[in-house]
Amino acid sequence: MLFEVWAPHARAVALQLDDATQAMAPDPARPGWWRTAADAADGARYGFRLDGGPVRPDPRARRLPDGPGGLAAVADPAVHRWLHPWKGRGLPGAVLYELHVGTFTEAGTLDAAASRLPLLADLGISHVELMPLSPFPGRHGWGYDGVAPWAVHEPYGGPAALQRFVDAAHGAGLGVVLDVVHNHLGPSGNFLAEFGPYFTDRTRTPWGDAVNLDGPGSDEVRAYFAGSALALLRDHRLDGLRLDAVHALSDTRARHFLTELSASVDALAQATGRPLFLIAESDLNDPRTTAPRGAHGHGLHAQWNDDFHHCLHTALTGEDQGYYADFARAPLTALAGTCTRGFFHDGGWSTFRGRHHGAPLRPELPAARLVGYAQTHDQVGNRALGDRLAAGVDRSLLFCAAALVLCGPFTPMLFMGEEWGADTPWQYFTDHPDPELAAAVREGRRREFAAHGWEPGEVPDPQAPATRDRSVLRWPAHLPDDELWQWHRTLIALRGAHLPTGLTLGEVDASADEERGLLVVRSGSLVVAVNLSGAPATATLPPGRCELLAGHAADGEVAPPGADGVRLPARSVAVLRLTAE
Repeated sequence: MLFEVWAPHARAVALQLDDATQAMAPDPARPGWWRTAADAADGARYGFRLDGGPVRPDPRARRLPDGPGGLAAVADPAVHRWLHPWKGRGLPGAVLYELHVGTFTEAGTLDAAASRLPLLADLGISHVELMPLSPFPGRHGWGYDGVAPWAVHEPYGGPAALQRFVDAAHGAGLGVVLDVVHNHLGPSGNFLAEFGPYFTDRTRTPWGDAVNLDGPGSDEVRAYFAGSALALLRDHRLDGLRLDAVHALSDTRARHFLTELSASVDALAQATGRPLFLIAESDLNDPRTTAPRGAHGHGLHAQWNDDFHHCLHTALTGEDQGYYADFARAPLTALAGTCTRGFFHDGGWSTFRGRHHGAPLRPELPAARLVGYAQTHDQVGNRALGDRLAAGVDRSLLFCAAALVLCGPFTPMLFMGEEWGADTPWQYFTDHPDPELAAAVREGRRREFAAHGWEPGEVPDPQAPATRDRSVLRWPAHLPDDELWQWHRTLIALRGAHLPTGLTLGEVDASADEERGLLVVRSGSLVVAVNLSGAPATATLPPGRCELLAGHAADGEVAPPGADGVRLPARSVAVLRLTAE
């Protein structure tokens, strides 16, 4: 077996394999690389010594059985025998479902999560989106402080369990998307800086030094992160990746890292014959994120649309603090504009930022390149108490929100438990073994919310085991009997039957009546009309003949539309199809 490592500043490198030490030689073909061959069985522990220092795990380790800081283990991804042939499932027409492995079930493992996949397939979900799986300190955490992007968190089951999960998902007809973090690594167990210039102090992120994407040595750093992404897609047969906080990637090179990554993923898709895609989380509202590379864009296939969430959240809850302020002035009008333009902030003034923000998207942009949602791990977990919509709004409004997400123009995404209105909180939790780091996280969380009027004792302790335990989903005994679950199932089926996958932003119309609480959104021939107010009202429909496909009201029923529109009871929604002029 060939062992290799990039350590450009080392004078000597040795392989520590089980109990044996073996010197490595510089690779004459690749400056800065060291290599040696040795016999090694699957599971053998190994690491590298730089200039006689302590043994460190392989930066490209596929498995860290003892977690960050422990030795790597030899793991051959080709050992897995795939049970289900899979031709892939692309993003057009997708319905995403975001889940956190550690709280999706009480066991908190990939194998346990796989047992719930048939329910998601029956609901109509097309892709499961897993929150990050890279190894991180302790057992429980969100996963955004991982330190080994090539590996899988051992308490979840390690890399073999991820392959089993993906295999099971494909057997159920589900694609799998994995959330990956390229903008930083966690602070505990992170030894990359000892190996080479992986980080730079020229730019700071909220998590410390930025990843070195444009300084000396950045060719290898870019290859490291791109290589980990390609390995996950190839070796675990993933269908796509969600790229965390790409706005925190500092890259001044002529060809951006995201452009290189999207080109490499498209090439892998062509080589494997499977559609593969990248979804960005970006705070930039920059059309270049999803614009084709030939049009000087990054060529990513989609991006999360927080503007849509913020409009919808303020319309449902009335909240107007912090970054919700701009959206809360006229939330239904803001939501109508976001459905037709894609971004709310597309060059206008952002009060929260104190400057103008964003740029307009082109009308011919496929609406599916934006991901729309009412809840995500961020928008729930970054609240002080991790409270979901179901804990704070009338249940009938959850039916309205579901229709706007699932029958609206954007690629829809649900956050685990949303489909039945779970009211269990999803809170911020960590499990740092380092007491100083644990204390810093705890106090940082309290300071953050103290600025918003929260007393320290009111903010859950991220390190307390009870915080994670409160966040575990409590699954209903007979889920398919739940009315909200059935509503989601109906909406997903209607979306698949009536909403064209090639819909563009220019083919979306929307109108709002703030005073009466009415919003009507037409996406192709599919029309959603909601009344969020406490009084009945008649919503004017697009010109033509509309037939009622589904409806829900807090009290009473939604009747078929008449000549003047559709009569909506208080807190109700109608999903209709435009059949003719």
